[in-house]
Amino acid sequence: MRVISGSARGTKINSIDDISTRPTLDRVKESFFNIIRNYIQDDTIVLDLFAGSGAIGIEFLSRGAAKVVFADNSPKAKEMICQNLEKTHLKDKAKVFLGDYKKVLNKLKEDEEVFDIIYLDPPYKQDIAVDALLKIEELKLIRDDGLIIIETDESDRETEELKKSNTKYNIYDIRKYGRATLIFLKQ
Repeated sequence: MRVISGSARGTKINSIDDISTRPTLDRVKESFFNIIRNYIQDDTIVLDLFAGSGAIGIEFLSRGAAKVVFADNSPKAKEMICQNLEKTHLKDKAKVFLGDYKKVLNKLKEDEEVFDIIYLDPPYKQDIAVDALLKIEELKLIRDDGLIIIETDESDRETEELKKSNTKYNIYDIRKYGRATLIFLKQ
């Protein structure tokens, strides 16, 4: 797995060989970043929740985002993210949290963090993406004009849950790439 574009372009980053994590494919990353490239400015602050190896957040940093907060509940993932940030020379623009997503989101609220873009990539079989979105909304962790992206292999389930929820975020785009689907949400 490599960083596709930006300051760390071509840098090989490590992924976790574990059944509970699966890296976002390069073709999905490339398409995703082509879609959102105009949202990434030099003052953009990103949350990569359920970050795994950190590949998505590192790609944001490489493409010029000001800061990325990485969070995962796996000690292996945290270690991998830190190694990959070191390798790409991007650690000064990053914070890495270890813990359950609800605890991390509460901590981010305490720290008065507010994000421009939030990428949610929970383990596919865990039905927690919409719950995480509602917690983010409740804690006001995203700017009014912010963008939320959910990566899932259960797009029907996620879209149904989004419709049933009381979220003020609306689906404005859905992209399917084989097993993975990206759901783009805005207010």
